[in-house]
Amino acid sequence: MTSSAKSPALRPLRGVRVLSLSLNLPGPAALMRCQQMGASCVKLEPPPHPGAVPGTSGDPMGLYAPAAYQVLHQGVRVAVADLKTEKGQKALHRELAKTDVLLTSFRPSALNKLGLDWKALHKLYPALSQVAIVGAPGARAEEPGHDLTYLAENDLIGALDLPPTLYADMGGSLMASEAVLKAVLLQQRSGKGSYLEVALSEAAGYLALPRSWGLTKKGSAVGGGHAGYRVYPCKDGRVAVAALEPHFAKSLCAAAGIQNANIMTMMSPATHQTIAAYLLTMTRQALDALGVEKDIPLYTLPQ
Repeated sequence: MTSSAKSPALRPLRGVRVLSLSLNLPGPAALMRCQQMGASCVKLEPPPHPGAVPGTSGDPMGLYAPAAYQVLHQGVRVAVADLKTEKGQKALHRELAKTDVLLTSFRPSALNKLGLDWKALHKLYPALSQVAIVGAPGARAEEPGHDLTYLAENDLIGALDLPPTLYADMGGSLMASEAVLKAVLLQQRSGKGSYLEVALSEAAGYLALPRSWGLTKKGSAVGGGHAGYRVYPCKDGRVAVAALEPHFAKSLCAAAGIQNANIMTMMSPATHQTIAAYLLTMTRQALDALGVEKDIPLYTLPQ
């Protein structure tokens, strides 16, 4: 095999059937990951609201972000079932009878009302596993919350700006797809289903660990203190520089005319000023070329 040959895609969930009742983002994103890992994925959605355009999804994501909805549901069989009705319940249990892992994202009280609490499910389907996405763990699972509040709770909000992406939702989706893998492994060992809870607040907490350890606090090495790890203005835009390791830092400093760079010099204000002044004279095109020529990790951005 040549070095350029591609390995075949690994599909560890091939033969596993996942049923999702989850709406919006974290659950569908987790289901997308499961489908990409080879699972046979089915989603039951509520019927659209009365008066909605024919063919409209019952998932709010299908209304406010149809392009995202399409990406999230590629390869997923979507069916409509009103779980508050007898007909919908029958459709649900037809699917559950042939499902390996159920993915939900309701509050526990809502699951109880639908007859989907874990004790009842496990009695009916002993081999079925459930991955339950909640906002916060344990007793806090009934609390209202969203991606933004979970990020704020974990000190991941700066000033008044909104985060550039939905970190808790997407981090939670990864944890949920990981939980599906765990559930399948446990099923294979014991022949019994298991219940795994994934809390979005804990996903945010996991993403916040480097901050809680002080790694990204202001003035730390990756918090702006190291002159080789910052975003600088350049002549026609910005440049994200990640020359953190000594050999990268030395290459950056040599380009800027700084000799004998070490960790102490990289943390000094004078080095910051010299590198900033140098980068300000460079265009994005010149910096892109510099990164390739001198093996410096950097990425240029517009203003």
